[in-house]
Amino acid sequence: MKRSEINALQREAVAFFEQQKFYLPPWAFWSVDEWKEKRAKAQEVVDNKLGWDLTDFGLGDFYRMGLLLFTIRNGKIGAAGGKDYAEKIMIVREGQVTPWHFHWHKMEDIINRGGGSLVMELCNATSDERLAKTPVTVQVDGVTKTVEAKGALSLQPGESVTLPPYLYHNFSGEPGKGMVLVGEVSRVNDDEKDNRFLDAIGRFPQIEEDEPPLYPLCNEYPEI
Repeated sequence: MKRSEINALQREAVAFFEQQKFYLPPWAFWSVDEWKEKRAKAQEVVDNKLGWDLTDFGLGDFYRMGLLLFTIRNGKIGAAGGKDYAEKIMIVREGQVTPWHFHWHKMEDIINRGGGSLVMELCNATSDERLAKTPVTVQVDGVTKTVEAKGALSLQPGESVTLPPYLYHNFSGEPGKGMVLVGEVSRVNDDEKDNRFLDAIGRFPQIEEDEPPLYPLCNEYPEI
């Protein structure tokens, strides 16, 4: 992806957050120069990779399969005295898919915070971590719901689903309903060791630096 595309997506995200009355912490808007000045006082942000995040899953087609997100808070698995929870806010576009995956450790609530409809497909995992053919039972805002294997829930604004470990899921924005503001409240998030994707994929996009960054991504702090 070009840096100019990422900058445009960040500007679009800020406008959408404001439209939905969702507000980010002040450091979300620090420039690269401000990060150079203030980085030492924001070590928790750096260590836990908080902040702007964007992935095309290594496929080079962000609008078909990709995700823009912002990690607001997080800790480290097994760290004594640290946060044992995490929170993210995400923007899911119409028809834009986050592919099949589960987490070995993390339990999470995925919440439609506003905008369009979030389509969430669910599937149990087999013992060898493939897609099972058994029905899936989950809690939707405390109400038990069951869908068939690879069945879908349509989460409307205000609705959420609880996803336990080892439950495969993918999600996308329902076409024709607009972008979706998606929240995630979970146990500690560890993208390096706790994501089991059904198919091998990448993580961060290759970036062509055609203009300076608007806001650095969470994996770019060490380079500042």
